[in-house]
Amino acid sequence: MNRFLPRALMAPAVVTLLLWSIVPLLMTLYFSFVSYNLMQPGERPFAGLENFHYFVTDPDFWPAVGNTLVLIGSVILITLIGGVLLALLVNDPFPGQGIVRVLLISPFFVMPAVNALLWKHMMMNPIYGVLANLWKFFGAEPVDWLTDLPLFSVIVMVAWQWLPFACLIFITSLQSLDREQMEAARMDGASAFQRFFYLTLPHLGRAMAVVIMIEMIFLLSVFAEIAITTSGGPGNASTNLTYMIFKQSLLNFDVGVASAGALFAVVLANIVAAFLIRIIGKNLD
Repeated sequence: MNRFLPRALMAPAVVTLLLWSIVPLLMTLYFSFVSYNLMQPGERPFAGLENFHYFVTDPDFWPAVGNTLVLIGSVILITLIGGVLLALLVNDPFPGQGIVRVLLISPFFVMPAVNALLWKHMMMNPIYGVLANLWKFFGAEPVDWLTDLPLFSVIVMVAWQWLPFACLIFITSLQSLDREQMEAARMDGASAFQRFFYLTLPHLGRAMAVVIMIEMIFLLSVFAEIAITTSGGPGNASTNLTYMIFKQSLLNFDVGVASAGALFAVVLANIVAAFLIRIIGKNLD
């Protein structure tokens, strides 16, 4: 009885959570094997693997996969390096430390759509944006970022939003660093670089593994920044898998192909997650 009661109380929440995740997955699986177009909602003939073949052979598929990998890799690299440097910068006490930490963390709480609009209109606009005025101040020609460097622009936007998350994790990790060990190394003649590479960096290993895993999973679904700023263009220069699925479902009205693409993205996410869990598990041992 003592073991049954807690499980009975948890059962409604667990069942609701399972239905919340399994039902959409089963519907996606169903639609991926039928030919279902929103312009002809009454017709759903069985299509077999045709939707998967159409999605994989789409001219935008491999550019989208490449853009997705470049986006994920670049953002993770920027946030790891920038997060460690910022965490080291604000770790030691100084006047106004609390305010500075709040300001560093605040971009993470900005909604992705707001983040995209902020960078599109306030920072990267080639006529009245902050970067355009900065370029003009130094006598240079303003850059049309979203047209000339679309993927790089998206990377900057996403990295700006995820940098505070990495910084917060690293600040928390640095709080548990053994100060006596650092002081002993300093008294033994170790330079600042030696203390960083042999003491601080290994201590941050677990925090880095957590940052990489969480960011990897969430960055696979970046959408708002692309939809609001570049619309996947010019051409397919900034199209990732998520935006490609969106185009198939709501622009081409092809739910079957979009569902096949969604399943491909789910499989890719699970492969990446399993790979990262193995790496992080070894790191934590």
